[in-house]
Amino acid sequence: MHMLAEDEVVRICQELIRIDTSNFGDNSGPGERAAAEYTAGLIEEAGLATELIESAPGRASVICRMEGSNSSLPALVVHGHLDVVPALKEDWSVDPFGGEERDGLIWGRGAVDMKDMDAMILSVLRELQRGKVTPRRDLIFAFFADEEAGGAYGASWLVDNRPELFEGATEAISEVGGFSATIGGQRAYLLQTAEKGISWLRLVAHGRAGHGSQINTDNAVTRLARAVTRIGDYTWPIELTPTTRQFLDGVTELTGVSFNPDNPEELLAELGTLARFVGATLQNTANPTMLKSGYKHNVIPGTAEALVDVRTLPGQQESVLDIVRELAGDGVEVTYAHKDTSLEVPFAGNLVDSMIDALHGEDPGAKVLPYTLSGGTDNKSLSRLGIAGYGFAPLQLPPELDFTGMFHGVDERVPSDSLKFGTRVLRRLLSTY
Repeated sequence: MHMLAEDEVVRICQELIRIDTSNFGDNSGPGERAAAEYTAGLIEEAGLATELIESAPGRASVICRMEGSNSSLPALVVHGHLDVVPALKEDWSVDPFGGEERDGLIWGRGAVDMKDMDAMILSVLRELQRGKVTPRRDLIFAFFADEEAGGAYGASWLVDNRPELFEGATEAISEVGGFSATIGGQRAYLLQTAEKGISWLRLVAHGRAGHGSQINTDNAVTRLARAVTRIGDYTWPIELTPTTRQFLDGVTELTGVSFNPDNPEELLAELGTLARFVGATLQNTANPTMLKSGYKHNVIPGTAEALVDVRTLPGQQESVLDIVRELAGDGVEVTYAHKDTSLEVPFAGNLVDSMIDALHGEDPGAKVLPYTLSGGTDNKSLSRLGIAGYGFAPLQLPPELDFTGMFHGVDERVPSDSLKFGTRVLRRLLSTY
C-alpha cells in the first residue's frame, strides 16, 4: 500500500517552513533556491520530471506537468509560491522558522501563506504519481518564487519568458480560498473568484525651494500634505461586484440578516473574524503609506513625495486613478509605481462545480460561497495568458481560529487536521476534474 497524501503532508509543510525563504522585496533575501530544490526532489522521487528555473541567482521556481488521459481537455495549473514575508523572531512565541507542531497546529512563517498549500499539492501529486493515477486532463504544477513582491522574479517572469510551460492551460487554482468560516453558526467554505487590482501610486508635489526663514506661499510639503490628507480622508462609496453580491446573498441566507449599504456593519458583524477581510472588498481603498521630502531643517524643498497603496474593484482601475488625481489637486503629479490587474471569474462552470463536489465529498451539504480577495495572487500574472484563476486551498478550520488574521501575521499557524482534510479534497478534485 503506497503512502497517502495525508500521511506526509504535515511533515512536508514543516520541512518547507524550516527553509527560510523570506522575501524583503528588494532581492536581498535568501531566495527560494533551497526550497525549490527540496520541492523538485520530492516530485522527482515520486517519478515525475521537473524543471527548476532561476530568473536571477537564487530566485527559483519549479514546474512540472502530469499528463492526463484526454489531451483534448484544457490543462489546469495548480500553483503555489515558495517565498514568505519576513518574520521578526522577537515578536513570535515560537521560532518562526522552526516548523514545530504543538496543540495539533503547525507553527511558523508560511504555515498559512502558503507552505500549507504547497505541502498539500506536493503530497497529492506524489500520491497520484506513485499510485499511477492518471488525471483526466494535463495538470501543470508550479511552485513560484517572489509572489510576495509581485512576481517579477517568479510567475510574471515565467509568463513573459517561458509561456510554453503553460501551453494548453485555461484555468488555475491557488491561494486564497477554499477555507471554512463559521457564519450564522454554520460552516461555509469561501471560494475566491475575484481579486482587487493593485495601483501603487507615487505622488510628487512641486513648489518653490527656498530658505526656511522666508515667507513661502508655494511650499511643496504643504501641498503634498493637503493632497495626502484629501486622499486618505476620502470616503469611497460601497459598490457591489457580482461576486460580492452573491457572497452577501449567501450570508443573508445563512444568518437572516440583509445587507444594508447605509449600514454595512450590521451584516459584517455576523462574519466575526472574517469581517475585516471581507469589509475591504465592498469598496475601492486608497491608503497613504510613505512620505519623503527635504534634506535640512532650514531648507524648503522644491519637491515632496508620497506613496499611496490603492486597491481597486474589478474594472475600476482607470476611474479610480482619475479620482485620486482630482483629489491630489494642482501641482501634484500622480504616477504608477506598480500596477496589476483586478480579476473576476464566474462562480459557475465545470471547475467550480468540481471544487464544490470535492468539498462536499469530505463535508456533505456545506455551503460554498464566492468572495473577492482584497490582496493579489500569482493568478494575476497567469491571467495575461488567458488563464482564469480561482483561490482554492481547501482547509476545514475550527471556528475559534482567526485564520484570515494569520496572513503575514505573528504566530502564524494551521491545524494539522486541516491539512489532511485539504489533501483529501484536492485528491478528489485533481483525480476527477
